[in-house]
Amino acid sequence: MSGNAILKELVTASKAGRPAGICSVCSANEYVIEAAMEETLTSGGVCLIEATANQVNQFGGYTGMTPADFVSFCRKIASRTGLDEERLIFGGDHLGPLVWSAEEEEAAMEKAEALVRAYAAAGVQKIHIDASMRLGSDDPQAPLDPAVVARRAARLCRAAEEARPEGELPLYVVGSEVPIPGGATEAEDGISVTRGEDLRNEYELFKSAFLRQGLDDAWTRVIAVVVQPGVEFGDDQVFLYNRSDAAELIACARTLDGIVLEGHSTDYQSARALREMREDGIAILKVGPALTYAFREALFALERIEREMNPCAPAGGYSDFSAVLDRVMCQNPGNWIKHYHGEPYRVALMRKYSLSDRSRYYLDNPEVQDATRRLFRNFNAAPCPTGLLAQFLPRQAEAIIAGTLDTAAEAIVKENIKYVLRSYR
Repeated sequence: MSGNAILKELVTASKAGRPAGICSVCSANEYVIEAAMEETLTSGGVCLIEATANQVNQFGGYTGMTPADFVSFCRKIASRTGLDEERLIFGGDHLGPLVWSAEEEEAAMEKAEALVRAYAAAGVQKIHIDASMRLGSDDPQAPLDPAVVARRAARLCRAAEEARPEGELPLYVVGSEVPIPGGATEAEDGISVTRGEDLRNEYELFKSAFLRQGLDDAWTRVIAVVVQPGVEFGDDQVFLYNRSDAAELIACARTLDGIVLEGHSTDYQSARALREMREDGIAILKVGPALTYAFREALFALERIEREMNPCAPAGGYSDFSAVLDRVMCQNPGNWIKHYHGEPYRVALMRKYSLSDRSRYYLDNPEVQDATRRLFRNFNAAPCPTGLLAQFLPRQAEAIIAGTLDTAAEAIVKENIKYVLRSYR
């Protein structure tokens, strides 16, 4: 069964009232992707991997990969893990002019068209078109007209359609988790929940814009609308899903034929909250920073164990993973300095422990990768006492005792990621 067919089947099941849902892994980190694929092999189903326009674009993004490179990268990991490609679905997240939003409309939209063409041509089956941001020629003081957002989105959809005239055409997701200006209500926890009325209006605007551009067939392949159902996280707080706050939104969504909701920023939601979201028709659940946070968390724990096991520096030296990561972040502060504020000690804590996990942008840095490999070598050089492992990674120690987890550092780290993914089942 193709990726398109699997996603359409998911939509059908959700619209029939079944608690159907899929976890969308939004990450370009190799360990995260490999862990997601291994978990898919264990749990069954399919693995949906998505890249954002910032991560992967026609110019390389911050990963240095084009969409074709990213697809190839993931397929190599799938081959290594033994995951059949039919169980691997690719997505593109927030594809639009965001990266070039400082430019005038035409220049930004031309680059955005090239972006979606590159994703479609690479065989990406699920494309989230997002034109919700102001561009350089838009009035910075005025709310962006939702009709303009819809018109620009339809233009990008046309570009994607033209990129794959002979292949299986993509499925689309429209909308943004940012409510239409003036059209949101404040939930009790302070998160703006998209109103049902605004979802309906947005749906009609997108439909009209697509049909005006002759994209009737493409509109039949729009499977989801991105909304804000009241879930979010910050540096040190998590807003859990509250189905009573989202009741009006959910009731409206159930009236939209062939359309489910897509929830972004579902990181750190409880298993119960995720289950309730699936039951309420939020069938596509995106997660990213929580997975790289789990990766980094396990590496920090292994570093503590490394020091305990080696009172004297091992051959090749200590990994100094946390120090290397922090040094690289301080030398190249562009990806965190606008996000972490306060006293220096607090900023230092946020660089390491913030739930927004801006450290994820630095995990592919050569120095950080060298420190990671050295940490793994040092840990794997001698058996780790079970009690020591249990002190810092108790779940992994329990699994090793049960005989369900390998003792290698790589397996221990990936298990931390899989633990997060299992809450999305």
